Amino acid sequence: MQPEPTGPPRSQDRRALRSRAALMTAAVRLVSERGTTAIPVTDLTEAADVSRQVLYLQFGDRDVLLVEAAADLVRRELLAEAEAEAEDGGDAFAGVLAMARHFAAHRSFYRAMLTGSCAFAMTRTLNSLFSSANEKTVRQLFGELDEQVARDLAAFVAGGTGAVVNDWLIDGADPGDPLDP
Repeated sequence: MQPEPTGPPRSQDRRALRSRAALMTAAVRLVSERGTTAIPVTDLTEAADVSRQVLYLQFGDRDVLLVEAAADLVRRELLAEAEAEAEDGGDAFAGVLAMARHFAAHRSFYRAMLTGSCAFAMTRTLNSLFSSANEKTVRQLFGELDEQVARDLAAFVAGGTGAVVNDWLIDGADPGDPLDP
């Protein structure tokens, strides 16, 4: 069975939130530096300066931590930027460009995540995040839609976009600036 992200923290205790954030930061840094998800739990907990027990209490296992760290990175950086663009009246191209720049900037991290032990869970999580974000755009493009049809179209767009991004990150040339030929 593949790990599922844990979602928002169960505790609002500041120490628990700091530990959780430290573990996610360490996960992104170590996966990016090493280019693999095969990172021992001990390395993750030492980099975050927490005990192994904290990792298991907060996330259950290493792969859930890795997927949740990726989801958090997407939420904080990519979706926040896309939301700001939409509020500023940016066009659809601005959102696509923001996505390309985000994935290019974090290529080593996402490449490892999409080819490592948690690849399936990672793909499902990204599709879920992007489906939710695409629902508003789908409604703008197609007008009044049945709830299920809107969700299905948003999932279809997210899945297709995910396939293109996966191919680019995994098999494509080293991405630089998406606008630089």
